[in-house]
Amino acid sequence: MTERFVVIPVGQSDNENIEVDSNSVPDDDGEEGTGGDGDNQGVIPILEYSREPNKYGDGNPKESSPFINNTDNDKGTLYDGKNMALFEEEMDSNPMVSSLLSNLANYTNLTQGVREHEEADEEEGAKKKAVTSPQMGTFIGVYLPCLQNILGVILFLRMTWIVGTAGILETFIIVAMCCTCTMLTAISMSAIATNGVVPAGGSYYMISRSLGPEFGGAVGLCFYLGTTFAGAMYILGTIEILLTYIVPNAAIFKAEDKEHEAEALLNNMRVYGTCCLALMSIVVFVGVKYVNKLALVFLACVVLSILAIYAGVIKTIFEPPDFPICLLGNRSLQNHNFDKCLKTEEIDNVTVTTQLWGLFCDGPSLNASCNDYFRDNEVTQVQGIPGLLSGVISENMWSAYGPSGMLVEKINFPSRPATNTSQDVYMPYVVNDIATFFTLLVGIYFPSVTGIMAGSNRSGDLRDAQKSIPIGTILAIATTTFIYLSCVVLFGACIDGTVLRDKFGDSVKGNLVIGTLSWPSPWVIVIGSFFSCCGAGLQSLTGAPRLLQAIARDGIVPFLEVFGHGKANGEPTWALLLTAAICETGILIASLDAVAPILSMFFLMCYLFVNLACALQTLLRTPNWRPRFKFYHWALSFLGMSLCLALMFISSWYYALVAMMIAGCIYKYIEYRGAEKEWGDGIRGLSLNAARYALMRLEEAPPHTKNWRPQVMVLLNVDSEMSVKHPRLLSFTTQLKAGKGLTIVGNVLEGTYLTKETEAKRAETNIKSAMSAEKTKGFCHVVVSSNLRDGFSYLIQSAGLGGMKHNTVLMAWPGTWKQSNDPQSWRNFIETIRETTAAHQALLVAKNVDSFPTNQDRLGEGTIDVWWIVHDGGMLMLLPFLLRQHKVWRKCKMRIFTVAQMDDNSIQMKKDLQTFLYHLRLDAEVEVVEMHDSDISAFTYEKTLVMEQRSQMLKQMQLSRTEREREAQLIHDRNTASHAAMNDKADAAPERVHMTWTKEKFFTERNRHRVEPNANMGVRDLFNMKPEWESLNQSNVRRMHTAVKLNEVVVNKSQGAHLVLLNMPGPPRNRGGDENYMEFLEVLLEGLNRVLLVRGGGREVITIYS
Repeated sequence: MTERFVVIPVGQSDNENIEVDSNSVPDDDGEEGTGGDGDNQGVIPILEYSREPNKYGDGNPKESSPFINNTDNDKGTLYDGKNMALFEEEMDSNPMVSSLLSNLANYTNLTQGVREHEEADEEEGAKKKAVTSPQMGTFIGVYLPCLQNILGVILFLRMTWIVGTAGILETFIIVAMCCTCTMLTAISMSAIATNGVVPAGGSYYMISRSLGPEFGGAVGLCFYLGTTFAGAMYILGTIEILLTYIVPNAAIFKAEDKEHEAEALLNNMRVYGTCCLALMSIVVFVGVKYVNKLALVFLACVVLSILAIYAGVIKTIFEPPDFPICLLGNRSLQNHNFDKCLKTEEIDNVTVTTQLWGLFCDGPSLNASCNDYFRDNEVTQVQGIPGLLSGVISENMWSAYGPSGMLVEKINFPSRPATNTSQDVYMPYVVNDIATFFTLLVGIYFPSVTGIMAGSNRSGDLRDAQKSIPIGTILAIATTTFIYLSCVVLFGACIDGTVLRDKFGDSVKGNLVIGTLSWPSPWVIVIGSFFSCCGAGLQSLTGAPRLLQAIARDGIVPFLEVFGHGKANGEPTWALLLTAAICETGILIASLDAVAPILSMFFLMCYLFVNLACALQTLLRTPNWRPRFKFYHWALSFLGMSLCLALMFISSWYYALVAMMIAGCIYKYIEYRGAEKEWGDGIRGLSLNAARYALMRLEEAPPHTKNWRPQVMVLLNVDSEMSVKHPRLLSFTTQLKAGKGLTIVGNVLEGTYLTKETEAKRAETNIKSAMSAEKTKGFCHVVVSSNLRDGFSYLIQSAGLGGMKHNTVLMAWPGTWKQSNDPQSWRNFIETIRETTAAHQALLVAKNVDSFPTNQDRLGEGTIDVWWIVHDGGMLMLLPFLLRQHKVWRKCKMRIFTVAQMDDNSIQMKKDLQTFLYHLRLDAEVEVVEMHDSDISAFTYEKTLVMEQRSQMLKQMQLSRTEREREAQLIHDRNTASHAAMNDKADAAPERVHMTWTKEKFFTERNRHRVEPNANMGVRDLFNMKPEWESLNQSNVRRMHTAVKLNEVVVNKSQGAHLVLLNMPGPPRNRGGDENYMEFLEVLLEGLNRVLLVRGGGREVITIYS
């Protein structure tokens, strides 16, 4: 489609505007490819507006850039003046206000519907016509379409029967409830429709953008199903009018007796309905434009029919129509097979029997055996339409419900009761074809008030949609409400109750009951209702596929994407086929009364969510909620929503449950498999408000011990490619958490944010991908800091929000700390331990984490061993229980080991521990390990000596020569003291350092360095320290002794366990001994495969109380 834009060159006055065709696009050199000349060199390139529909959408500009699509040609040449030079850096991303307003002025929004398709059909590939602005006003664009859609088949075919069955009062209540429901929904819809532009898709677009893709898809598909079943209902109405009132002889299946008439009628409806559906589908497929052009004809039929009814009512005041009905006693008779309402008549002074006699007696003779009721009661003829002033309104005021097969009888009319009713089913009485009750009639009537969305569906064709939609829709509902309510009263005041309850007009010679009231002829209503039903069916088959196409193109339901495709001109071919198939299921039901409640459910669910959307947006007060329609309130929306829900269950509770289940399944499917969409919907706003409220409540007090669960902060490392180093940490988190509670995955990059922004985002993306692969539900937090130490500190202090903060830190053991050239790796590890302790947070350190099971593994029979050395608040008890909830660890048994000292009673300890576990409701085996005091072995001394010497040597290697000499003297002085305390830092040992040191090796090395004066100064100074076993730090010796002995016991008992949980000893208070601490832990864990070191957060996390 071509458009013309007005382009104002820089430096020219406003009256020197140059018109440029939008097809004239500047080429790569900045010159126009076609139609340009040298005079246009100074022209600012216009911002092109792309009208290509999005891959998944409804042909509208992307919401991230709602008005303007910049082309590559525009960049770099947006501004070349001096007045706004201060903002020239902003021009690449932010357009000037003048450019924005210019594009807004040229912005039009046509529906992706019939209009474009018609043009495509007519042009056959030729140059398209210029798009004109929408010109429809309120009356033509909203009021009349709504009127046509609301007034329809139920009014003409079932309204009189509902009035007769429910009575005037109850029918008035039914109509008032349904019309109130639609009026409240229209108010909510008007608020949503005037809160910005509503493109093609109408009600679906409103709901999906207000409530999110999950609700939008679910309700959109419900609305689609409702529209499709409405098509089936209109087709069934068309066939019912055709076979019952226009050409009854066209029936293929004919009943031989009365009891099979209903079944024959249903079979005829199925055959003719299927043929009608096929014909209508072909019409919609071949020429939608004809359906659009015939809409006015169909609307004229509806209006003329309504006028004929009112004219007939007025005429009954002066001259009631002559439609007599025949009563036997008080029973109404089917007036088909007899011409006179007489038992006998006199012809030439001879009494002869009539055709009516033959229907109730064995033969025509006066002595024939007749039905008892026929013999005992007289035949009476009364007027079926006594007129407005007849006073029949008092008889029709009350209901006359009954079971299927109940005879239609005139109230307060004399009759003698029958002694034998077994033969009544074979007699020509008018009977109820279905059981009737109040809730059934609500479900049957409600489709007659649907169709209020017709105006919003055409929003793109309206001159001023935000003004026309509220006025037109509310006026249409007010008009139809008046028509329905007046018809209820007028039908009850003009027509006899027996005729009203006669659904198919059998008592008035097969005439349409509402037609008997019309003027000038019943055929006005019959023909008018026939064409009205035809038109409504065609429009349903036109609208439903487009609604499905809009849903499919949004891409929120993956399996529907095929229905987004169609013919070259955009006609939804596949969607039409699916619509016809679903419509056929409704036709196979064959009963108008059975189909009506089905589509009532789907429409009510759609209206319910329109009200919910308006109420949510109003209560949340989202900044974008600024509807031009001001006459709405959240209370009205909630009332409408409640009324919709009530009507659903009043109509049919089982249909309501089925409809909700269908919507729920679609919702969960979209949530699980659907595309991620961010539409700024109300549900997201509700989630934010609920989260804020919950966070404020959490802030009030810390969680009780019974509610405590690990809220984990996982400290991950990434490599140079920003890929996750230890993804098994995420697997272990998933197994520990099972999707419950808070999980924050943190990472620190060294540098500044300005230089590391790209790497940080890439790392975040990679971590989120790893979290998704490992099914870890949580949040990712990447921090850029000048050094890793501070970054980890920031995460531990500030991650989380309010009361929703982590209470546990999970990290991997630095397995390469000995080989690391950077001593900060293990220093950061130890400082993290100290900070978690200071923050009263628990710490979990996984050693050999890469050997931990994945989420797909299923560990067989085995054990999770807990070594409970010191009490840590119960973390060691709680963690195995949580792990065993996951299917990976489910088959593992829990064993608890505790250590008894020399003075402890190990038997009593075991009993006490078993009792404690019983009260904790934990199933575990208990074992008490006795560790007797023993002498410190030579191996322990040797380990301590190696540790201290390595520590001193590495310190020396990092000092300058002067500092090295001073440090060597200081160390020598300390070694000569008898009770010196020495706590040193450990780092990775070079390969050349021996792991075993003896006195012989020591003296050999010292002599060798004395001979070689040029040897490494650090090593020479180190061997001036003269270390001896007696001068070793006794605190270090004792700690090493504990680590060695405990390691022997743990390896002996738990080497084959699937996981070992062990109390983590705290780091020394004096930072001078940090490297020794790492050695102690290394010795403690030696020989074990999967180990989880646990350090409590300083509070109880498990309790024996309920």
